[in-house]
Amino acid sequence: MRIALDAMGGDYGPTPNLEGALEAVELNPDLRISLVGDVEPLQEAVAKVGELPSAITIVESEGFVGMDEKPTTALREKPNCSIARAWQLLATGTADAVVSAGNTGAVVAAGLRTRRFLRGVRRPGIAVRLPTMNGSCVLIDVGANPAARPEHLVQYGLMGVVYAQKMLGIESPRVGLMNIGSEDGKGTDLYRETHAGLLQSVIRDQYIGNIEGRDVYHGNADVIVCEGFVGNVVLKVSESMAEFMLKTVGHTLVQELSTERDLARQLVGRLTDQFHYRESGGAPLLGVDGVCIICHGSSDPRSIRNALRMAAEFDNQHINAQITELLGQPRSVPGETI
Repeated sequence: MRIALDAMGGDYGPTPNLEGALEAVELNPDLRISLVGDVEPLQEAVAKVGELPSAITIVESEGFVGMDEKPTTALREKPNCSIARAWQLLATGTADAVVSAGNTGAVVAAGLRTRRFLRGVRRPGIAVRLPTMNGSCVLIDVGANPAARPEHLVQYGLMGVVYAQKMLGIESPRVGLMNIGSEDGKGTDLYRETHAGLLQSVIRDQYIGNIEGRDVYHGNADVIVCEGFVGNVVLKVSESMAEFMLKTVGHTLVQELSTERDLARQLVGRLTDQFHYRESGGAPLLGVDGVCIICHGSSDPRSIRNALRMAAEFDNQHINAQITELLGQPRSVPGETI
């Protein structure tokens, strides 16, 4: 498994990317990781940890896209920046996967420029795993496509089903369409047309209809479909609310206890770790011919290690082949294909 790791991506520069890569190859000797970045800062980071193992190599790039930069402008001005070079390695077959904690818009835009979409896919989407009362669910899209069309959202439902089956172990995932009400006819034209499209798709038997925001964490659907604008808001609010609740409840709990206070701190710490983004590592960009894992900008070495592990698992599960197969199956309307 050859992975191009955007070594310049993230809030903290090359160090957490390098350390995460070292941890990953130690756990999985079959990984081959290309650290893509500017040579000077990368060599400085390497000097602090010692000699690189043979499984990790450096691929030179020219600059990187900052978190506050406009992706399209930055990519045009820096065509050989770290994330662009990482995608070039995937496009030329030199790498099997791209992993980045950099500017999400730039990661997606650089990928779209390569046009390495799976056969039949019209627009890739970012899928995230969210905890629910029943286990986990998949939310797609959370930011890759804020100007989605109905056919894009229908395909997100199909890709989400494959991802939920293979990565979450859900045999027959229930698919819900995020909307402002559960009744038919709710929402904008985009959501009404998507609703009709899902009812005609190959996953129509798994489609449970419109769902509302309150259904997400109740576990009423295993795959939740929405446009990138809505999905990104849901994700960011969820992250913030989880942090708020854990800190508030945890602090109150610890303060109220007169005995077993250390045990309470440990329990709150374990609960925080369980739901922290670092445990999953990142979110896949579904629909590209290859593997792309997008990490949180604040990723630490543990998060990068888990993202690299996720890239390998994604590939081992042959998710792309199954997405392509499902997209090629006929719809319920004779003569039409997705």
